[in-house]
Amino acid sequence: MVLINENYLKLPENFFFTEIEKRINAFNVIHPNSHVIRLGLGDVCLPLPDEIISAMEVASKEMGNIDTFRGYGPETGYRFLIDKIIKHDYHTRGITLDASEVFVSDGSKADLGNIGHIFGRDNIIAITDPVYPVYENAAIMGGRAGHLTEENIWSNIVYIPCTAENNFTPQLPKEKVDIIYLCFPNNPTGVALDKIELKKWIDYAIENQTIIIYDGAYAAYITQKDVPRSIYEIKGAKKVAIEIRSFSKTAGFTGLRCSYTIVPRELIGYSLMGEPVDINKLWRRRATTYYNGTSYIIQRGAEASYSPKGKKQLQKNIDYYLKNAAIIRKELIEIGFQVFGGINSPHIWIKTPKNTPSWKFFQQLLYEAQIVCIPGAGFGQFGEGYFRFSGFNTRQNTIEAMERMQVWRNRI
Repeated sequence: MVLINENYLKLPENFFFTEIEKRINAFNVIHPNSHVIRLGLGDVCLPLPDEIISAMEVASKEMGNIDTFRGYGPETGYRFLIDKIIKHDYHTRGITLDASEVFVSDGSKADLGNIGHIFGRDNIIAITDPVYPVYENAAIMGGRAGHLTEENIWSNIVYIPCTAENNFTPQLPKEKVDIIYLCFPNNPTGVALDKIELKKWIDYAIENQTIIIYDGAYAAYITQKDVPRSIYEIKGAKKVAIEIRSFSKTAGFTGLRCSYTIVPRELIGYSLMGEPVDINKLWRRRATTYYNGTSYIIQRGAEASYSPKGKKQLQKNIDYYLKNAAIIRKELIEIGFQVFGGINSPHIWIKTPKNTPSWKFFQQLLYEAQIVCIPGAGFGQFGEGYFRFSGFNTRQNTIEAMERMQVWRNRI
């Protein structure tokens, strides 16, 4: 008899975003001719920049030539991409990194889930709430979450509330925790932390020997000068933080898959005997065992995103999505919604009218206005009563969706 990992039985039947797709598909079956506008899921819509396409075309042709063909590459990434990452994402911000601290992979979502494999099961995990649900799901799968309480939260996870009352800025945990997941600019709220706020977390982590797993997927959308693009802009962060970044939203790689994780050599964990252990070595051991490396062709495309032309083309796309977010933010405020985010992020966090439960609001908006939002309850208990829009659709669809919102708002 084969026994399974029973932690998986604790999970909801469908992952949050899978459930959303299921409900949209059900609507489309009933209303096949409806023009549904998706302002929810954070998938990009603009085509890849020419510079990236050209680089991948060249790389593809190399794979068809015996003299330039490449088989298995380095599991942690080709040096040509790692050097560009260090130069453009870190050196330009006064941050020094060694190539051995950069691990290229095929998506930040996987690394955010897999990073827990190198840490002990008894560590106390803290997550902000609301937040990207992968962190909580990974803790459940890894056996760190405990049991589900009557309040519908997990007994061994420390939840840090982010609410309108604290401007969606998390406060330090009152108790000692071992691992903290931070995501800024935040998904779903779109709120970012300035250097003063982020330093509080670094100081806490140093004092309590805590490790911060920092999800910086939306760093390229930061517009305000006092908001750091990397946690390593804060002194001491290399001692306590792992940073995970993605090309998905920055370079439009949602369909290509490429990301990187920074694990500083200064980062230390401890064995049961209290002996210090190099976290970088552990992650390298895991990466080289479980992973054969991101495609050479994809990495050449990612490298091209750092060229002068590539940077210019990417910024044009990023500005396009931020403009969409600004349109959504402005229009919703004008028709009476309470709105947050959308300045340093493509995500806009909105209060539901009359405290409508977020899944009920999702259904109302889909069936009455043919607009898809993301219900806040899927991001945690403090997401209830909110919904998320994103600026990742076309300009035409964004404007039309706001026109529909105004008509819908006038009817209720």
